[in-house]
Amino acid sequence: MTTPQDILRARPGPVGQWLMDRGMALLPAVFGVLRDRRPVFRVGNTYLVTRHDDVRAVFAADGAFAAPYRDKLDVIMGGAPFILGMGDGDDYRAGLAALRSVVRRADLPMLAARVEALATAAVAAAPGRIDVVTLVRGIAFDMIAEYLGVTPPAGANLHIWGTRLFEYQFVADDAALRAEVARIAPAIRDHVQREIDRCRKAPDGRDDVIARSLAAQAAGIPGFSDTAIRTNVVGLLVGGPPQPPMVVPQGMEQLLRRPPALAAAQAAARADDDAALAACLTEAMRFDPLAPWLPRTAVAARTIGGRTIPAGARLLVSIASAMRDDRRVPEPHRFDPRRSPDQYLHFGFGVHQCFGLWINQATLHLMLKPLLKRPNLRRATGAEGRLRKHGAFASSLVVAFD
Repeated sequence: MTTPQDILRARPGPVGQWLMDRGMALLPAVFGVLRDRRPVFRVGNTYLVTRHDDVRAVFAADGAFAAPYRDKLDVIMGGAPFILGMGDGDDYRAGLAALRSVVRRADLPMLAARVEALATAAVAAAPGRIDVVTLVRGIAFDMIAEYLGVTPPAGANLHIWGTRLFEYQFVADDAALRAEVARIAPAIRDHVQREIDRCRKAPDGRDDVIARSLAAQAAGIPGFSDTAIRTNVVGLLVGGPPQPPMVVPQGMEQLLRRPPALAAAQAAARADDDAALAACLTEAMRFDPLAPWLPRTAVAARTIGGRTIPAGARLLVSIASAMRDDRRVPEPHRFDPRRSPDQYLHFGFGVHQCFGLWINQATLHLMLKPLLKRPNLRRATGAEGRLRKHGAFASSLVVAFD
């Protein structure tokens, strides 16, 4: 199994990582002060939005606050449009409908069963200890690649390709990363095109996303040219499986910090109460979500939280702060898996709410379920038993069990 050290870039270095970790640890307190005193905080031409209602208002106003993803998506997709880079409109809605027709809600039970089977096999093969990051990454990439109909590339690693392109799209933009992307982006497009061609020549009764897309193409349904199919598949590979190995280990770390919460999650896992287990993980991730904020660009002047944000401004819309805002999240410092869904913003809100929301809700908790069933689940001794990161990415969290 590939290790996290093989997948992630060795940055920002020990000192930089220490500073980054300390800064992230301070953010909840900083957000608390800002929510009370300066809920829309300006630094130059950047505005940090911290209150729950204001965060939702920004996400709901896609016409005024656009998702700034298109330029980098053009690099990854070779200029082909993908829904993540589009504003609301006819093209976006047509593209979304086409993708929804082949990535179906009816598939969720099958995907959930596959994830649980992969997790069960991985935990059973582990020698009384396992790295949660490696566990989750393997499950996420294997499940999504199988579902899409993409086999491993010869002489390359899909985990590295997807993770590096995700980092470029959402996290970093340094010269070394851009050089890697210049090589990886055309390689992943070429690989997916070969998978499309392979399926076209020998469909063999397949029912994956590529096969469904080619069936729609053969039926003359708009939105399923080879370019559109390739772009959708690459987009799902880049936007999907890199996320669980970031946020699920963070959720596990939060459970380990709270023995009663860990006990509740273990009881739910052992009782096969998947709804209760999902609620435990969702609440755990609230304390350390995928990202502290999501970016937006103001394309028109708009007032948010009593402050006018000019056109051209950059916004950092803090889902982490919103999920700790006691105006909408009662007793935000308390672990409460019975919270209502409207208190969570893990996957955004509005037009650009995460496309994989349904899949995440159906599968993330099952990546941990077999592990949580094991007796005497505990941190490994020493530093490896604590969540460690490379930049924004979880790099390791080793647990032991009997």
